[in-house]
Amino acid sequence: MSQTHKWTFFRAGEVDQVVLAKGDDIAHLAELDQKLWVALACPTRGLEFPNRTLDLLDLDQDGRIRVPEILTAVAWAQAVFRNLDDLFEGKALVPLASINDATPEGKGILAGAKRILTNLGKATADTISLEEVADLDKIFSATKLNGDGIVPSDSAEDPATSAAIDDIIKTHGSLPDRSGKPGVNQAIVDKFFGDAKDYLEWLGQAKGADSPGVPAQGTAVAAVKTKVDDYFIRCRMAAFDARAGAALGAPDALLLALSTKNLTVDHPDIAQLPLARIGAGFPLPLADGLNPAWAAKIAALAQDAVLPLLGSRKELSEADWMYIKDKVAAYEAWQAAKPISPVALLPEARIRELAAGNFRQAITDLIASDAALAGESSQIDAVERMCLFRRDLVKLLHNFVNFAEFYKERRGIFQIGTLFIDGRSCDFCLPVNDPAKQAMLGILAKSYLVYCDCTRPSGAKRSIVAALTGGDTDNVMVGRNGVFYDRQGQDWDATVTKIVENPISIRQAFWSPYKSFIRMIEAQVAKRAAAADQEARGKAESTAASAAQIDKTAEKKPEAKKIDVGTVAAIGVAVAGVGAFLSTILGLFFGLGIWIPVGIMGILLMISGPSMLIAWLKLRQRNIGPLLDANGWAVNALAKINIPFGEALTQMACFPQGSNHLLGDPFAEKKKPWGRYLALAAVLALAALWFLGKLDPFLPESVKADRLLGRTPTVQQAPAPTAPAPAPAEPAKK
Repeated sequence: MSQTHKWTFFRAGEVDQVVLAKGDDIAHLAELDQKLWVALACPTRGLEFPNRTLDLLDLDQDGRIRVPEILTAVAWAQAVFRNLDDLFEGKALVPLASINDATPEGKGILAGAKRILTNLGKATADTISLEEVADLDKIFSATKLNGDGIVPSDSAEDPATSAAIDDIIKTHGSLPDRSGKPGVNQAIVDKFFGDAKDYLEWLGQAKGADSPGVPAQGTAVAAVKTKVDDYFIRCRMAAFDARAGAALGAPDALLLALSTKNLTVDHPDIAQLPLARIGAGFPLPLADGLNPAWAAKIAALAQDAVLPLLGSRKELSEADWMYIKDKVAAYEAWQAAKPISPVALLPEARIRELAAGNFRQAITDLIASDAALAGESSQIDAVERMCLFRRDLVKLLHNFVNFAEFYKERRGIFQIGTLFIDGRSCDFCLPVNDPAKQAMLGILAKSYLVYCDCTRPSGAKRSIVAALTGGDTDNVMVGRNGVFYDRQGQDWDATVTKIVENPISIRQAFWSPYKSFIRMIEAQVAKRAAAADQEARGKAESTAASAAQIDKTAEKKPEAKKIDVGTVAAIGVAVAGVGAFLSTILGLFFGLGIWIPVGIMGILLMISGPSMLIAWLKLRQRNIGPLLDANGWAVNALAKINIPFGEALTQMACFPQGSNHLLGDPFAEKKKPWGRYLALAAVLALAALWFLGKLDPFLPESVKADRLLGRTPTVQQAPAPTAPAPAPAEPAKK
């Protein structure tokens, strides 16, 4: 696609981003290469952004907003507004003159806006606001209908129709009306009256099954039918085999197990036993000898079924039982055919009243009248969408196409508040929606991250992650408490649960080796002190034990400790070696002359240089992409947090401008002049070395100790020449 728009890009935090400063920029977004968009997708929840607007943008309702949906919203806005520059005002108040009536979309929205204003009694108004669109009660006050096809009971003018709607809701449920009230639609109404018809038809199929006494007989038989059949089958088995009588009765082991329990009439283990004692041809006793768990139900059977059908009996034979079952078989078949429907919750007389009257037609007409306003209702939705887009669309683009709000105002829609902890405030705080993803991707952000669990007195809980981009980390640790303020101003108690350590600044990296060295010394001193304390305690205990036994042992004169000459000599050699080493170091140091400051800087760089280099490399890699990806974003650029921008994201505690600082502290600890002592010791050491002439080789002639003290320099004498050996005598000539 050929480029017809001239784009402008800005650079923030070492990130190049497109400028969206006028309506023409928005109108040509479809021409901008998606590789230049900062984000390609974002979630619809967990953002500091109106959920209603996000839901309108999310066309497929999958909980995510993608580039095509953004472009669809822009195209719709182009069709509705005369000039997209109006979107940069960020207001939910829309002048009617700004609506584009030259397009079908704009024409329909303009008509809907005027209808709304007329219904609100503001026919002459030239603007419409989001608050006015949301006032549905006033908009539809004349009809109590709102075009959604759902009618609450109070939408009916007739009290009888209103009561019928309440009965339908009671049995078949409801749907929320646009006003939020429970109501019914045509599908629920049709279902109710269909179920009512089936239920009444079933009642008409009774054919004597519902004659006086039959329902009671059928109910009594149904309550014990399975158990009585089981009893007579067991008796038949006893007739088939005498051994079955004992085996199918109550086994001894089961009765023995019951003997150890606290028994009641409704104990489930008792209910599992047979109704009565098993035997060949035994009848079923109706009073004495019954299983206690079934006595009440058998008594109901005797009263409601046996007495009216067979007369008074004390026991029931199997033939009598079969006769009773035949008598109630028709009732059982009728009950089995009963429709399973919630309409049975209503009394039979009320069901017949609703089915016989014209309630169905009245409610259907009411729903049709409500549905007739669907066009007006859809216009209201479109007007609401227009107001929301005028207020929110540019804000979303400044957090999607570019991150202008984040880099320029430090208030992106993904930032949820500010964490105050350890004398600083951290503005870059994100929600932790998926701890597993945060644990995996948070490390890639190369930032010093603090994860916190936040709670409120009401019991509300949330988890956040904050980036510390300023100060040091000496007092930041797991378990440390702080306070988190969300974007609505609510305060939360925050407790650190996890830390991802990374460099915060070059300055912190410079001091890091020295702090580590001091902590190591402190740990070693504490360890040695603990060991010495333990040794002293052991000696004290040993001395106490010896004192307790002093009257039992002979007094012995302690022998004087012998001085180990070798040890003393070794100590002397060590001291001399250390002195020589220090003398050499000081000689080299003072030998630098005017280059001594350079030497100091070299030493510091040797110690802190590696740490600073590592910090510099990691600080260049800090970016927010992995943290946003863990929350469902698809970040399309390397959204860096460079050192200057990082310093802007974390504010350190400082005194207000013009404030007075009273330094006098009546409770301050009295400090000992250790600095003076050390300086004095250093001066004395240097003076001693100078006096001994150890520094003369490295000092100018005018300040050498030998010259000023009038000492003759010790010169090493060359060895005296050795006289030549006498030549050997020549032999005498003969």
